Amino acid sequence: MCLAEQIVRWYGPWKDLPVRLILLRDSAKYYDLALITTDLRTPAEQIISAYAARWSIEVVFAQTRQNLGVGQARNRTAHAVERTVPFGLTVYTMTILWYAQHGRPRQDVAAHRILSPWYKTKTDPSFQDMTDTLRRVILATRYSPTTPAQPTNQEILAVTEAWAQAA
Repeated sequence: MCLAEQIVRWYGPWKDLPVRLILLRDSAKYYDLALITTDLRTPAEQIISAYAARWSIEVVFAQTRQNLGVGQARNRTAHAVERTVPFGLTVYTMTILWYAQHGRPRQDVAAHRILSPWYKTKTDPSFQDMTDTLRRVILATRYSPTTPAQPTNQEILAVTEAWAQAA
């Protein structure tokens, strides 16, 4: 693992404010990380730790925007704005809880590998896989299980004949 840091001036967003550039390379895990911070005093290891702790939260925000459309609502009142994002995060949580109880992660990952052979290392279902499964289940129930199905041609003929005989 290689860590480097340098104080630089970034003339774009922060005008001429000094910022710290932190570079981390871990060749064993095949990743590079570049962070820019206005915090010039905190040790680089602490900043990287804080970034790593925050990453899972950022993933949730990205998934709710991408898969559930959170943040795309065109609200006009303050009350609507205040409840849209929490509602989206609640839906996100409910989807994961539903999938944890009723999903089939092994089968979903296996099916995904068959349909997308480039996913050889996929071991867990993504949130997109969970929402796809939930949508299929909702569609399969036809929204209202109490609504009777459409009558068959034989049933229509039987009713028509019964009306004709009654007349």
